[in-house]
Amino acid sequence: MQTITCDACKKKVDNPFTDRTFFHVGQHNICETCKVNLDEQIRSTVRTKDPFDYQWYSKLIMDNLAKSVSKGK
Repeated sequence: MQTITCDACKKKVDNPFTDRTFFHVGQHNICETCKVNLDEQIRSTVRTKDPFDYQWYSKLIMDNLAKSVSKGK
């Protein structure tokens, strides 16, 4: 049995399935709950961005993820 620990909330994910129960974002592994929370955090900001820029989007995700990892939640 394989176990991965979420870098944001430190919860253990048993028998992980990539892009189903955990996600690789940059150099971090995050659980499904943290991925949903990350998406909710950036949703309103992304909707107001016009024109959309992928580099800006990637930086936004990594900045928010870094905050979550440093807080431990």
